[in-house]
Amino acid sequence: MINETPADDPLRGLIAQRLKLERESRGMSIATLADVSGVSRAMISKVERAEASPTADLLGRLSGAFGLTLSTLLARAEKDGTNGRINRLSDQALWTDPATGYQRRSLSPPGVDPELVQIDLPPGASVSYPASAYSFLGGQIVWMLTGQLVIREGLEENTLDAGDCLSFDLQPARACSYTNPSATRPARYIVALARH
Repeated sequence: MINETPADDPLRGLIAQRLKLERESRGMSIATLADVSGVSRAMISKVERAEASPTADLLGRLSGAFGLTLSTLLARAEKDGTNGRINRLSDQALWTDPATGYQRRSLSPPGVDPELVQIDLPPGASVSYPASAYSFLGGQIVWMLTGQLVIREGLEENTLDAGDCLSFDLQPARACSYTNPSATRPARYIVALARH
């Protein structure tokens, strides 16, 4: 769940500060956050001290415990919660999962509903999120731009090709995984997330 990366990773410190701020602003202790997210206290402490870069799986668990999407959490870290009507390309938060190389770009301004993100999933990569990461969402739509994507929601599996669009009904919330089955082509897709 945690990947050791060089200390000069610019987002690591911002993510650490944001996680601590989100936890403290909710009056949560590290022990409470560990209970709600399923992430150990030791891991939370290590990430909050910026001693390691968290993976998408770990951030998905923590952001779900805060009632935030992963991209909102990352955008807040990148822009320190600044909200505006325009999110210029140069200002869009881009985060790379240190475990898979998956890249997530926040397209919409932080805090707007629906929220739009662009995902680039490397060949053969897979990213999974627990049901808790979706419990506060009312719905999600995935639109494939290039490549192919296999999406598993609980026991249901769908394969999307370029141009395909899949609508989720995330209530009840279910664990989801996103896999690029290609050995050579990246998958690029847009995700629209709507809150309740």
